Amino acid sequence: MTAFRFVAARSDGASVRGVLEVGSEAEAAALLSARGLFPMRVEPAPAHAGWRFGRPSLRAQATVFQGLASLVEAGVPLEKALRATVPIAEKRLRETLERVGTRVREGSSLGSALAAEDGVFSGVTVGLVRAGERGVGLGAALTQAAAQLEHDAEIAARIRAALAYPSLLAAVGTLSVAVIVTFVVPRFVALLGDLGQTLPLATRILIAASAAIHRFGLVLIAVAIGGAVLLSRLARDRREAWHQWLLTVPVIGRIRHALATARICRTLGALLGTGTPALPALVIASDAAGDAAIGARLARARSAVAEGASLSSALSTTGAVTEGALQLVSIGEGSGRLPALLTKAAELEQREAERRLQTLVTLLEPVLILAFAGLVAFVAAALLQAVYSLRPSGA
Repeated sequence: MTAFRFVAARSDGASVRGVLEVGSEAEAAALLSARGLFPMRVEPAPAHAGWRFGRPSLRAQATVFQGLASLVEAGVPLEKALRATVPIAEKRLRETLERVGTRVREGSSLGSALAAEDGVFSGVTVGLVRAGERGVGLGAALTQAAAQLEHDAEIAARIRAALAYPSLLAAVGTLSVAVIVTFVVPRFVALLGDLGQTLPLATRILIAASAAIHRFGLVLIAVAIGGAVLLSRLARDRREAWHQWLLTVPVIGRIRHALATARICRTLGALLGTGTPALPALVIASDAAGDAAIGARLARARSAVAEGASLSSALSTTGAVTEGALQLVSIGEGSGRLPALLTKAAELEQREAERRLQTLVTLLEPVLILAFAGLVAFVAAALLQAVYSLRPSGA
């Protein structure tokens, strides 16, 4: 789907501006005509840069969506609810909400207005809002989006807390080794230079590494930064391929698959429970997956369902959800309780993903300790071997 900016005329002569997300300009014009509008200009909307270095926090977004949900559920029109929410938003979100409100006033849906803020709101958030606009109810969808954001913020906070000590350990260990290699080893080399004796292999390796860092240190740093920037761009431009590779990484891939499955099942359960047809529900769930590769698999599953396959069969063939969730989907289809069991599958997969994530973070600390301990031990052993290998002159 591509965002298109439009200017259209109403039957009373007034002009309407907004943004639509459709497949082509022709589809945008047809949709406007179906709404009783006369399209005067339709063009691709420029991508918004978003906050590359200052994206609003998840908790700030959760606060905004909770406020919107409360106002919408109380019967306040969406435009007024957006204006009323601006003052409670943090500074980085206020301008965004003002732009979103402008798009909504110009005729755009809230989901499309949020999606136009490229890089600010996640695909999960936008997908849930679109689900609300297409049947679940906008108030309930906003509440669910706020709960999901709060949950993600809580997970991120727990990960940061768990990584605090390993990060400190990595920083101190790296600094210590850098000081030794940069300052201590060169003086040690100068001290041994006039002795003309053969040094142990470990000492020679350490000296060679120190010399390489002195000669090529800045070049290595520049190459590392350039590589990181290039990798970031490739990941952004080839998002689906990048996400597909991440799914093959041990442990991390299973965590991503479980999280995407939880989002898909939660969205499908909410939509199917309110009577939304399966095909539109699968389109929205694909946006809500939060993973481009899983979203592509779900799109193929939708095609299979459109050709007459059952939901469980289509999901099984494409591998869009985990095996545990697939079993519950199959049971739900057979028992007529599919929405309830989809919601249950979402809860189970969420817990499984959190358990695996906690295990991964717990294992990271001892791995870092062993890695830096081994590095420091090698440096110390190399220096001590050199000292013990010295022979007095004339011996």
